[in-house]
Amino acid sequence: MTALKTILYFSIFNYPVTRDEIFKFSTSKNIDVLDNELELLLRRKVIFQLGDFYLNTQSADSVKRRITNNEMAKKIMPKALKVSKRIASFPYVKGVALSGGLSKGCFDSEGDVDFFIITAPNRLWLARTLLILYKKIFLLNSKKYFCVNYFVGSNNLNIKEKNKFTAMELVTLIPTYGESLFKKFMENNKWVKNYFPNKNIEENFNLVDEIKKPIISTFIEFSLNNKIGELLDSQFRKITLYVWNKKFKHLQKEDFNIAMKSTKNISKHHPNNFQKKVIEALNDNYNHVKQKHEIILEPEHA
Repeated sequence: MTALKTILYFSIFNYPVTRDEIFKFSTSKNIDVLDNELELLLRRKVIFQLGDFYLNTQSADSVKRRITNNEMAKKIMPKALKVSKRIASFPYVKGVALSGGLSKGCFDSEGDVDFFIITAPNRLWLARTLLILYKKIFLLNSKKYFCVNYFVGSNNLNIKEKNKFTAMELVTLIPTYGESLFKKFMENNKWVKNYFPNKNIEENFNLVDEIKKPIISTFIEFSLNNKIGELLDSQFRKITLYVWNKKFKHLQKEDFNIAMKSTKNISKHHPNNFQKKVIEALNDNYNHVKQKHEIILEPEHA
C-alpha cells in the first residue's frame, strides 16, 4: 500500500497529490502497480479522487487551497532566489538550497521561506552568527523570507536522522548555489532512495548557480582563516547553545538534542520539533486506516 502511504503523508499538510506525484514519492515498482493500488483504494473508499488529485477526504477546499498555494509559490520564487543569492554572498557559505514548503511548490500567507545551508568546515557558527545578525539588524528579525534554520558543514554531509520526514526534506531540496557540493551531499545520503526510489534528484538542480563572493566576504574569510576564527566559531556555538537551553528548557533532553542539534558542524533550529510531530501524525493516520478499513501499514520511526 505504498500509494496510500504517500497520500496519507501529504494529507498531514492538507495537500492533495496527483498520480505522478504519488508515484514519484512512493516505492511502487512501476506505474501499473500504482494504478492497480489506486483503483482498489478508490473502490473501497479509502481515498477519493477530485479532478487530477487524490486525497483521503472528499474536501474540495483542500484542492482549491493547494492550487492557490501553488500559484503563491510561483510568485514568491523570484524573491526567494534573490534572498538565496544574498545568503550565498556571506562569508563561509558554500551552498544554499530552498527547503520547506516552497521546495515542494507550496507557499501560503502564513509561511516562511526556509533555507538549508552548507558552510565551510569548522566555520558554521561564524557563518550562522553573521546571517542571524543581518536578519536581526537589517530585517528587524523577520524570518518571513529569511528563515535560516538548518546548517551543516561541508565535512559533515551525512544526515544522521534517517526517516521518512528527513528523506522527504532532502529529496525536495532545491539547490540554488553550490551545485557540486549539493551533488556530493546527495551522494552522501543515498539512503533516501530507500524511501523514494522513484524520485529523480537531478530535476531539483535547474536553478543552481555558482557562488561569487564579494570582496568583503573574501576578506573576512582570509582574516579569520586562523586560530582566532576557530576561537570565534567555538564561542558563537557556546553562546547560542546557552541561549537555546534557557529559551527552550521546556523541551525534553532527547527532543532538544534532535530539534536543536548543535554540534561543531551541524545547527538545527526547529523548536517545534516538526519532524517528531509529522511522524506521529502520520502514524495516527496509519492507525485510523487500520481501524476503519482494516489496512495495516508499517509505522514510521522518528
